[in-house]
Amino acid sequence: MSESTYVLTPEALKAATPVGGLFDGKSWVLSPEPFRLSKAEVKELTGLGHRLRVFQEACERIYLRSAKGTVPSYIAEYLDAGKPPWLIKHAQAKGVRSTLPRVIRPDLLPQENGGFAISELDSVPGGIGLTAWLQETYAAAGFDVLGGARGMRDGFGSIHPHGADILVSDEAADYRPEMEWIAQDLAGDWAVKRAEDYKVDPQREVYRFFELFDHANIPAIRDLAAAVENGLSLSPPMRPHFEEKLWMALFWLAPLRDLWAQELRGSQLKALKKMIPYSWIVDPAPLPHHGVLPRLEVNSWDAVGKFSQKERELVLKISGFSELGWGSRGVTIGHDVSGEAWKDALTTAISSFPESPYLLQEFRPARITQHPIWDPETGQRRMMEVRARLCPYYFTNPQTQKTALGGVLATLAPSDKKLVHGMRDAVLVPCAPEIE
Repeated sequence: MSESTYVLTPEALKAATPVGGLFDGKSWVLSPEPFRLSKAEVKELTGLGHRLRVFQEACERIYLRSAKGTVPSYIAEYLDAGKPPWLIKHAQAKGVRSTLPRVIRPDLLPQENGGFAISELDSVPGGIGLTAWLQETYAAAGFDVLGGARGMRDGFGSIHPHGADILVSDEAADYRPEMEWIAQDLAGDWAVKRAEDYKVDPQREVYRFFELFDHANIPAIRDLAAAVENGLSLSPPMRPHFEEKLWMALFWLAPLRDLWAQELRGSQLKALKKMIPYSWIVDPAPLPHHGVLPRLEVNSWDAVGKFSQKERELVLKISGFSELGWGSRGVTIGHDVSGEAWKDALTTAISSFPESPYLLQEFRPARITQHPIWDPETGQRRMMEVRARLCPYYFTNPQTQKTALGGVLATLAPSDKKLVHGMRDAVLVPCAPEIE
């Protein structure tokens, strides 16, 4: 029997769903098939984890050099803005320096002419348990999903080979069910615990599933930082510079061009330039009368606020360390809102600087394609025109330092939506290679 004859019915998908679900109170449109990727796309995704790991290593070196003052100090100043001094000190502490996230999840938008655009790089990602369940469910139905049946489970388990306490905050409570589900079948000693109640055990490794902006609500966070400085294994590290989207603008900043060329091989640099949309830091510092914002070709952010709908094919988003940094919160698509709403959003971004800096990016729309769904109203199979956001999960084993792809989650939003995210009318499926 060929793979194309396998079909997952709505009844089969619902029957396979864990008791209690995977997300608190959330649902999505069901599909009988995984999202198909070309050979070239599969090849690029397979190697992308190493490339992004190299990029993070370069970011780390640049950040530490900036903090020391051996490269422009404004780099670290941008990245450290709004953070409590104790957290900055911890991020630069001996024994903590050079520790990188063990999970890398980029948000990728497949492009019309091939390849991907990176809209975000997340090191505290949701969806790990959900993607593992989708992967296992579609694999059990006979589909050749990327990562196989256990790629996500084995990949996540590899970041703490002997197990760990998974600390989930109340702010991230919607994701607790998926973490409890995936923890049940991992090798080693794993447990999901409420971050707000946690008491540090120096013998227990920790996986952090809470954002650092929520630090004031985690009573044990200072004890956790002290334990890490004394050798406790924690991932992702409590190093907020890794969680700032500003890196995408710093990557394009002209005065740093030579610095990036020193830190990245030519092939790596070229590949990242294709994937990272041109980006700007929304810094309200005045320009000289003859100066312009590169590519925007205006002298001030006020002028950007007056752009026409066609001119504002731009994305405005908060960089990080904020409750607005999760999901689609804090994101404005310029040509998808009124001129007044655009001006208001930009005014908010300007007034938030420097404590909560914003990033402006060129809008790179995902290509439109067709995918089969189970119609929520009729229960019948039909084709839906969609735009995809792909979330590959890469896991770094701390013992081997190898970064490998665990699986890929596809979020398929209706094609008339410019912002592709996990809305109620979106489809969530794993990815699989095209059938030859």
